[in-house]
Amino acid sequence: MKLSKDHLLSFWTPTAESMRGWALASVVVNAGIAVTGAAVRVTGSGLGCPTWPRCTPDSFIPIAHPETAMSTMLVEFGNRLLTFLVLAVGFACVVAAVRLAPRRKALVWLALAQPAGIVAQALWGGLVVRSLLHPITVGVHFLISIGLIATCWMLYARASEGDGPARRTVHRDIRRLGYVLLLAVMALLVVGVVVSGTGPHSGDALASRFPFDIESVARLHADVVYVVVGMTFAVLFSLHVSDSTRTARRAALTLLVVELAQGAVGYTQYFLAVPAFLVGVHVLGSTLVWIAALRLVTSLRTRGPVEAAPIPSPSAAGAAV
Repeated sequence: MKLSKDHLLSFWTPTAESMRGWALASVVVNAGIAVTGAAVRVTGSGLGCPTWPRCTPDSFIPIAHPETAMSTMLVEFGNRLLTFLVLAVGFACVVAAVRLAPRRKALVWLALAQPAGIVAQALWGGLVVRSLLHPITVGVHFLISIGLIATCWMLYARASEGDGPARRTVHRDIRRLGYVLLLAVMALLVVGVVVSGTGPHSGDALASRFPFDIESVARLHADVVYVVVGMTFAVLFSLHVSDSTRTARRAALTLLVVELAQGAVGYTQYFLAVPAFLVGVHVLGSTLVWIAALRLVTSLRTRGPVEAAPIPSPSAAGAAV
């Protein structure tokens, strides 16, 4: 796809459509860096750059180091470089939100939260390295990404609707069940972090592990999965037997399909003794489940249509020229 000058400068002269595009791009890049972070861990490259913010004690970029293989350095350094892409997209969202006409305060605040969160995430990454990949710091690193994805998704959702008061598009109890489901998905992600911090693929031989029994935490994780899938089916069934929007029904069905696919990956990796590749796929699935759950919740209400941008008068247009 060839990008025109208008595409590249869409953050400087934004429209409602380009604002949504930048918001969706922020969802994608934040989900992507969460997955590449998992790739760093499963390849044993978590301490490929043994210092922070430098890669080695003497250099900000990978150079030959007697205690670290160049391949692991490149993997870890590559993930660090992706932070700048995520930050660039975040700043593009800020510029687009500030220059959007009419300016919408909610979009500006949601956009500003992105670069702030990305900087906080980068600083936390330094703590991850300095703690020698302690499972708590690694887990929080992933959960911060989940929080950023939620902020990016809300920017996308709000950019797609107006600024009127939120009105539910489904029965009140279905909307409440949707929020409870979102909390259950959040709990599932936290338990998944505990499982990840207990099992293999710590990121480096020096990294510590949680002192839990892996069988016990894996079963707890599976139990929470059953609760989430059951609640998703309940929401989907309720939407189909009630007067609900097609958007909400599709969102619920998408979430259920993603959950079932994620469950298939989880059981496969369990019976195959947790191969590294499937761990990365599982992290990708986790981010997709989270995004699908956010999409479902935001589909259960509306704030009306987006306010059209004012059309400049001929005299104003002439003055601008």
